[in-house]
Amino acid sequence: MSNISNAITLRFLAEPSDVNFGGKVHGGAVMKWIDQAGYTCAAQWSGQYCVTVYVGGIRFYQPISIGNLVEINATVIYTGNSSMHIAINVFASNPRKSERIKTTHCIMVFAAVDDHGKTVAVPKWEPKTDEELHMHDYAQRLMDLRKNIEEEMKPYL
Repeated sequence: MSNISNAITLRFLAEPSDVNFGGKVHGGAVMKWIDQAGYTCAAQWSGQYCVTVYVGGIRFYQPISIGNLVEINATVIYTGNSSMHIAINVFASNPRKSERIKTTHCIMVFAAVDDHGKTVAVPKWEPKTDEELHMHDYAQRLMDLRKNIEEEMKPYL
């Protein structure tokens, strides 16, 4: 059994350099943070360099304001042979208050690769709690949906 955690949390303050013309944090800045958290989680789980294979279902629920405490939770919810499905949730809060608001959610898939860019095996993640089983099933349902999306997109590739 592995002692490696299947989850990480990044926390930092949203800075003025992250602002868009509307005075809120750029969606692109949020996507960068999501990618960093997802990569860190995948690399920590696999012990390998990892590459982003897929980002899907990114949903922005609420804007993030400059000065907000941003918390990004990344959690392994499914593993294949060399791939890891990571659930990402972004929260924001006023650092002087305790109320956290969920601002963004998505699923990312990373592949672990060696120094030559070839995929390598990753440790298997097994769900244990009801919540973990729910998320594992969620990942599998999304894989089925992605197959249909990829088929639909073929003429445009």
